[in-house]
Amino acid sequence: MISNSFLTKFKEVWAISHAMRLMGWDIETYMPPEGISYRAEEMATLNSMRRKKLLEIKADVEHLEPRDDMEAGIKRVLWREIRYIDSVPEEVDAEINKLSAESAVVWRDARVKNDFSSFKPYLDRMVELKVKVAQLLGYNDHPYSSLLDLYEEGLTVNEADGIFGSLLPDLKRVLQKVEAEGRFNSPSGLEDEPYPREIMEGVVNEIAYDVLRMPRGKFRIDSSPHPFTTGINRHDVRITVRYEGFDFKRALYSLIHESGHAIYELQMDESLEFTPLAQAPSFGVHESQSRLWENNIGRSKGFVGLIYPRLKPLVKGKSVEEVYRYLNAVRPQPIRVDADELTYNFHIAVRYFAEKKLIDGSLGVSELPEFFDDMLEEYLGVRPKSYSDGVLQDIHWSHGSFGYFPSYTVGNIVAAVIYHHMDFEDDVIRGGKLEVVKDWLREKVHKFGATYPPKELLKRSFGEDYNPTRLVDYLERKYVGTE
Repeated sequence: MISNSFLTKFKEVWAISHAMRLMGWDIETYMPPEGISYRAEEMATLNSMRRKKLLEIKADVEHLEPRDDMEAGIKRVLWREIRYIDSVPEEVDAEINKLSAESAVVWRDARVKNDFSSFKPYLDRMVELKVKVAQLLGYNDHPYSSLLDLYEEGLTVNEADGIFGSLLPDLKRVLQKVEAEGRFNSPSGLEDEPYPREIMEGVVNEIAYDVLRMPRGKFRIDSSPHPFTTGINRHDVRITVRYEGFDFKRALYSLIHESGHAIYELQMDESLEFTPLAQAPSFGVHESQSRLWENNIGRSKGFVGLIYPRLKPLVKGKSVEEVYRYLNAVRPQPIRVDADELTYNFHIAVRYFAEKKLIDGSLGVSELPEFFDDMLEEYLGVRPKSYSDGVLQDIHWSHGSFGYFPSYTVGNIVAAVIYHHMDFEDDVIRGGKLEVVKDWLREKVHKFGATYPPKELLKRSFGEDYNPTRLVDYLERKYVGTE
């Protein structure tokens, strides 16, 4: 049974976590650049305090005898975190955090200068540290499994190999059909079309507040070079959008993607507040909500028709069908964040297999750029022309986020599973009745937070778990069929 004193102790952990989230949001939005070194010290101190507070409740968690699903979830979530703290010494964690802050700065400069050699020593050390973490955490089938589990509870290399082994050949088959038919391949002219920032901001606000019905009192939109979502609590959720000045779909879908994350944060059950369950059960499940809104809903004919009148200042007289094809164009290219939904998972596969080999020692960091380029060329027939467009394109490795990338593919698969079970009439989305969709998602996914592990949540709500066939079927119907 969970006592009030236990929850009071955990509330201190909760408060530190939320303060750190707010500080992280501020770094990316409004903090003066010269404040970064002090902010890093502040956050390192808070993280150390948080570790100590969690260890103070270790005995309470260990002896907790859950009476219901909520208490079982609290014990599971806290025990996973305490196990990490127990297994990975604070000095190792501190070195990773310090290296992450330093290497992120080096990475940004290296990408601008197309200079892998300057970033390599930092990546070498980060790989060494992540191998050490994998060994400290322990594993059954492969050292990389212990890192996958940090982001996607229960995911192993054996299972991930099976997912990609099933998914990639089928996606390749669909891609070849789409390229042969040519319906979604032709440039529309909108890709290079500039737009005034103030007009795009107006469209973004209209779609956020008038179409998606985001709650003004609990939600805000800012801009940043890398769009992201920060959920401080269920009454304070913040997103950012990237405005590049051309190809308006990039700003549009950064809004819709991040709003999907935000809707999840806003719709968790109130009873979970101040508990460790006020979060998604995994990165993949959280990603499924952003992908569901961005792709399955946001790029559907019904949704494009719904927002088309609001896009009039941007579409240069093109018809709704032409805009639909522009928003769903399929063109293999080297940059992950610009990839379409049909080719996106090939980009994730490249990173998955690279990380797996780096962690088991079968690939050295010096060999990584060529391995990366070779795999991308094998999958998509495109080869990066530079380090900046190849191995240096993502910030994740500078942060030490080994095991994170596969959660994107898990998210795409889970989104397709959920979309398969969304049995709504056509006029729900086309008619803008999106509160119906949000209410359904609240009951099926959002309200539970992290009460259940990801696969159990999917089984309970949809009767299946990570089913790659759902994603392939959805993409084939959309691109080869007649949607």
